[in-house]
Formats: sequence, C-alpha cells, structure tokens
Amino acid sequence: MRYALDAIRRRPGRSALTALGIGLAVGLVVILLAISAGIQTSSSELATASGVDLIAASPNTTLIGNSLPPVDHAHALASEIPAAIPNVAVASPWLIGDLVYGNASLYADVNSSAVPGGWSLTESGSVGWIPSDNSGIQTPDITNGSGFTAPGDPHYANGTYRGPATHEIVLDQGLASVLGVTVGSIVWAAPAAPGPGGTLAGWYQNATPFRIVGVSGPFWLVPSALLGFLYLSEMQELEGGASSSTDYASLILIHLTDPTQASADQTKIEVHFPDLTVFTLADILGEIQHVVNLYRTFGVLIGAIGLVVAALFATTVLQMSVDDRSRELALLRAIGYSRARVALFVVEESVLLAGFGFAIGLPIAYAGAYGLNLILLRLVPGLPTSFAFVSFDPGVILAGIGLIVAIGLVAAVAPAARAMQLPVAEELRAP
Repeated sequence: MRYALDAIRRRPGRSALTALGIGLAVGLVVILLAISAGIQTSSSELATASGVDLIAASPNTTLIGNSLPPVDHAHALASEIPAAIPNVAVASPWLIGDLVYGNASLYADVNSSAVPGGWSLTESGSVGWIPSDNSGIQTPDITNGSGFTAPGDPHYANGTYRGPATHEIVLDQGLASVLGVTVGSIVWAAPAAPGPGGTLAGWYQNATPFRIVGVSGPFWLVPSALLGFLYLSEMQELEGGASSSTDYASLILIHLTDPTQASADQTKIEVHFPDLTVFTLADILGEIQHVVNLYRTFGVLIGAIGLVVAALFATTVLQMSVDDRSRELALLRAIGYSRARVALFVVEESVLLAGFGFAIGLPIAYAGAYGLNLILLRLVPGLPTSFAFVSFDPGVILAGIGLIVAIGLVAAVAPAARAMQLPVAEELRAP
C-alpha cells in the first residue's frame, strides 16, 4: 500500500481528477439508491401509520388506474361490512372528487358588477365522508375551529336524503388561504365552474353555501394541494348522485381490530360482498415498490453509464501510470518480486484511487440528495414532516462501497496484466 500511495503522490493532479471522476459517478448512483430507499421506507411508514388496513373499491378498480368507479350503497356498507366480518372495526366510505369554490368577497363583487381583474372561482380536491365514523383511521388535524358538529350523516336520513343538511365544511390551510377565509366564513361550492355563456352571478345562484367549521393541516392521504371536507350525503347531492338507489362513494377505507389478519379478511369481504375488490396494505405497498423499481431501473441505467465511463477513465490513468513506472516495475521484478506482487501494487493503487473517489463522492451525494429532498418536499404539498424522499440507510452505504471496490478491481485488470508482462531485460536496458 505504501508503494501505491507513493505512486499517487507523484502525480497529484492526475490522481485527483481520477478520484473526482470516480466520486461523481458513484455519487450519482448513491443518490438514486437513496431516493428509492427513502420513498420505499417513508411510504411504508405512512401507510402503516394511516390505520387503513384494507381498501374496498368497485370491481373495475386497479391500483395503477387514475379513475375510481363508484361503489354503490356506501352508507349501508359502513355497517354491513363490520357486521359480516367481526375483525373489521371501521368501514369508512369516502367520496373523492373535485368541487369548485367561491368566497364571499367574490360573491359581493359579482352582485355589484365590479369583479376585480384576475379574480375567479377555485377548483379543489374534495372529500365527502361520515366524519364521526373514522375511528382508527388517520384524518386531518383540525388546527382552528371545532370541526363537524353532527354525528353520523344527518342529511342521509337512512337513505331518504330528507334529513337536515348541516352545510358544514372543513378546509385545509392551503384552500383556506387561497380563498381568504377563516372559521365561520361562508364559501359556496358546486361541481363545476360556469359553462359557456354562464356567468358568475348565475353560478352563485345555483351553488350551495357552506359554513366553515374548521381549518385543518395538510393531509397526505389524498394527493391534493387544496382540500375541502364535507358530509358524504351533501357531497353526493352536490354531484347529483344523492339517492337511495346509488348512494355512491369512491372507496371504503377499512380499519381492522387485528391487522395481522388482513389477508384472511380480504378474502372474507370479497366472498360476502362480490361487488367489491379489496386491496391489502401489502398490495398497495407492492404497487408503490413496482413504481419505484421502474424509476430505479432507468436511474441505474444512467448510473451504469457513468460507472463504465469512470472505470474506463481510471483504467486509462492506471495504464499511463504503469507506462511511467515501467522501469521501476522491471527493477522490482529483477530483484525478486513476483509477477503477482507487482500486479498487486497496481491493484492497490486502483483501489486506493477508488477509495479516495468514495470519500469525495459520498459527501457530494449526501449534499445533493439533501437538496433534492428539500425541493421535492416543496413540490409535493401535504406530506407529513416525517416524510423523506431520500434515505442513507446501511444498504445504500454498503452498495456505494461495493461499487467502489468493483470499479477499483475492474479498472486494475488491464494495467495489472500490463505490469505483469513487462519485459524486464528490455526495460532495464532502455536509456
């Protein structure tokens, strides 16, 4: 190793560039591995913490699809599923869609025919649910206000849809900020913005006013930057689907008393309710892993190109080093060093250069991954503070070390062979 260090010190510029090239290539791959590890780990932790052990959907739903065909008779399923499957603690129907919101300021300006330029309605993701029937399932934290006041879903009224409408709504902080409203304010909601030829005044006449009873923090379970939450029956009515014959939701979120029995309960639910498709937490995490693996494959291909270039660069530099020291190596052979020992000197130099590259590349990878994590967290709102897009777990570090050793060994093959085959007599006679 002392001989290898001496060889590197004698050519500091060339050695530094070689180590930097190796470090950048390995750092790129380490970043890609850290991202895949971070997304996988954080997704698993969030899914487990959500309290959702099973998700029931319509038979035409897939985990990779963008649409959620309706699940009929949603209110009834909230009680029928726990009654049929004793291990089901809660079956909570959620209707997920988009609504258009308008605030009182815009309403007042519409009536005075003086709408400021650039003012318009706001389209936002919305959730209709039964607020009191989500025990054990993670729901958004109310940061201001008392939240929903009525238990159950009063307007549903056992399927008649003739019960009192609460006209209560909870907005997340993002939507409340965009609309410029607080607890106690009134917002208007409708399923769509004014169509061709429509007016804001006409939209407000047909929209439904809601009183804000709470402002919540961001909610990662529904991937939307702006969210509104209201009673299931009232959202169904807004969308025009409030009837005992449909009574639809998008999903049924199921919390189990004993989550270790999820697979068995999945089968039982599908047997008792053949119109449902049920996914376990493992199914969801498996789909997330599939997506992560797909992106990681492309990343590894890009990283592999960088590693090949780094290995070729290191090979070229080591070949030059062997040629520069050919007389020294021949002298070592002449005084009794074996071919294998001379080749080992070259391998040691290569591995040492790769090690210096790792020492350069790991801090670069960490700093780059940390910066990328901050950027992604800003681009994806609603994630909890514990979520991280990158993770430098032991597996990532070991993978980086393995890559460094591989580069060092591969880059040394041709130069070591060259050193072993040097003609001793000719090199010693050379001027």
